[in-house]
Amino acid sequence: MAYIFTVILLFVLELLYFKVADKFNIIDKPNQRSSHSKITLRGGGIIFYIAILIFFIQSGFSYPWFMLGLTLMATISFLDDILEISTRLRLAIHFTSVLLLAFQMGIFSPPWYYIIVTFVIVVGVINAYNFMDGINGITALYSLVVCVLLYYVNQTVQFIAQDFLIYTLMGILVFAFFNFRNKAKCFAGDVGSVGIAYILLFALGTLIFKTGDFIYILFLAVYGVDAVWSIVRRLYLGENIMEGHRTHLYQYLANEAGYNRLLISGMYGALQLILGIAVIYFAQFDGKIKWFFAVLIVVSLSAVYLALKNYIIRQYVLKLAK
Repeated sequence: MAYIFTVILLFVLELLYFKVADKFNIIDKPNQRSSHSKITLRGGGIIFYIAILIFFIQSGFSYPWFMLGLTLMATISFLDDILEISTRLRLAIHFTSVLLLAFQMGIFSPPWYYIIVTFVIVVGVINAYNFMDGINGITALYSLVVCVLLYYVNQTVQFIAQDFLIYTLMGILVFAFFNFRNKAKCFAGDVGSVGIAYILLFALGTLIFKTGDFIYILFLAVYGVDAVWSIVRRLYLGENIMEGHRTHLYQYLANEAGYNRLLISGMYGALQLILGIAVIYFAQFDGKIKWFFAVLIVVSLSAVYLALKNYIIRQYVLKLAK
């Protein structure tokens, strides 16, 4: 009953946010990075933060340092959605939030290089998640898949409070109701994409540090391959990787090839679900088998990705440029 009440409350709060966003003109206008052509409400992903805030209160204030970091991250990201925030201030807040995340996970006690590795991964994934949020439903469906995988593993490993994942799922489902449409009611905005990345990274990082098994990072393999190879290609072409762009595979599929955006989001989610199930299966084997599996997955996924992307570029991008 409590879960049903929470879902209803989240729907009401999301609808109230839409009224606020409409009144104060918090909208997403199409630009060179966009894959949409109509003005749409921005910041609907604030519901992820609200869902975790409700969990935080009802759980007796569990994970306080994480919650403080999420609050800082969500606040600066929301302000960045509606104002122009200086890069230095945004980076300072991100740095502080990652410190708080690391402190909550208790990674200051292992060797110092654990901290550096954590910083690189967290910052990289958060930025990748933000850049991958470019078409209807992709953030909602991909996050749903990752959260479901974590929920399943948590039933046996118990690395985090189960309600943490349940409330995250409720927030994702409410957002998906308004976003997973051909004509989305809202977009996640930075507050949504950055917020859900921070939430899922906390859960994933806690799982990895409890089990000592880094193979679970492959729960983010599909996003990772698209983000990393897109960066590599842009560096090769001498482009500024910090500027907005439309060169991810999903963007080429949606914009140049003209595939349905929900279908593309579904493909990304389904592929990650299949890989995630395989990860859970191979996690039970010894180190050599797991490393072989991990390398095989990354290499195979990269090969398919590069082949498909090169085909799309040759068939659509280069022909249109002539």
